[in-house]
Amino acid sequence: MIKTSVIAGLAGIAMLVATPVLAQGIGHTFFMKGSIVANDSNGTVICIGKADGAEVGQTLEVYRVKQLPGPNKAPPSYRRDLVGHVKIDHVFDDHFAHVTVADGTPAKHDIVELRKN
Repeated sequence: MIKTSVIAGLAGIAMLVATPVLAQGIGHTFFMKGSIVANDSNGTVICIGKADGAEVGQTLEVYRVKQLPGPNKAPPSYRRDLVGHVKIDHVFDDHFAHVTVADGTPAKHDIVELRKN
């Protein structure tokens, strides 16, 4: 009886630990996300690269996060506003790529996202 309870407890703990890893994998199945991290001499740099499946020519949506006003004791709420699109010009390592602005007003720290259908 105790052995069964211990095994069930360990299995439950293992599932809780694995959940964040599984969630990240599921998320990358349907979309990839990163952010605009800098502007350098070669263009705008985003934090999405080869490891995320980025490819030259992909167009990504750009979102800006805004905090919404609310009651002082309530947790803050946020909204994502679409502010434009960028196109990948050059994937230069596992984690970063250069993009050009296709439209809108993307800025540093905005979220870039490719939705895979």
